[in-house]
Amino acid sequence: MSAQPVSADQHPPHGHPANTAPSTQKSDKPSTASHPPAGKPDPTETAPHPKLHGPDGKTGGRIEDAAQGGLPAASAASASELASLKMSLRNGLRQFPDFPSPGILFEDIMPIFASHTLHTSLIRALELQIADVFHTAIGEKSEIDVVVGLESRGFLFGPTLALRLGAGFVPVRKRGKLPGDCATETFKKEYGEDVFQVQSDAIQKGQKVIVVDDIIATGGSAAAAGNLVRKLGGNLVGYVFMMELDFLKGREKLDAPVHTLLSGQEEKLDLPLGRTKESAQEAAKPVTDAGGSLAGEKP
Repeated sequence: MSAQPVSADQHPPHGHPANTAPSTQKSDKPSTASHPPAGKPDPTETAPHPKLHGPDGKTGGRIEDAAQGGLPAASAASASELASLKMSLRNGLRQFPDFPSPGILFEDIMPIFASHTLHTSLIRALELQIADVFHTAIGEKSEIDVVVGLESRGFLFGPTLALRLGAGFVPVRKRGKLPGDCATETFKKEYGEDVFQVQSDAIQKGQKVIVVDDIIATGGSAAAAGNLVRKLGGNLVGYVFMMELDFLKGREKLDAPVHTLLSGQEEKLDLPLGRTKESAQEAAKPVTDAGGSLAGEKP
């Protein structure tokens, strides 16, 4: 008997599509690349793992991260990103004492809008905040129908946020600024008394609405906007602010959930003109020269 080697071309292994001959060895098993037995499904085509695949079997579903206490990895990443964005936004704020009247420490948000990076960070942070508290998906239309922005700083980011959420934007303005039939609400704020209006057909009955503004102080203007939403039949689902002045306790006047990116001014601060809290603290530290001695001790 000749011991000539047999190539795969001459005799393909059992299970290969080109080999149609019956098996002569009990150990021969069909390859998963050909036709697996009906009772033994192809291990390369098993059911999707529930932690690694979505309901449709595609990857990119919930991935449990034990390091995050069982939170989805995507949620943990979003929380980390939001915390980083909040820090950047806080560093972009400025404070001006006695503006617009004595005893008021004015929070200046304009540097955020003067910077493309910070402006982008603000919108991203608001998206993440809303996705978390209202259980929506970033990049997809949310269940929020209308974003109501307060005059005037709520106009700076309200329309952009509404676009990201797939919602409409409705401005609440001072009396006499809007044409046509308007609903009206009078309110008190930290500087005195004022009147808000919104066009009567701007919000439809049953629409889900959030009210946004830059800062919640005494809460009077936000409460007035919420009352206007309800007067038109809207479903007020919450308030969203860039910052909250905690010591004024404005959220106590609001009868819907309140969500803020930043908190500050737990008590009134006495800061030099244009100083942030951090910069004032830094300026108060003793100044040393290159040798490490206090500057005040030098002759």
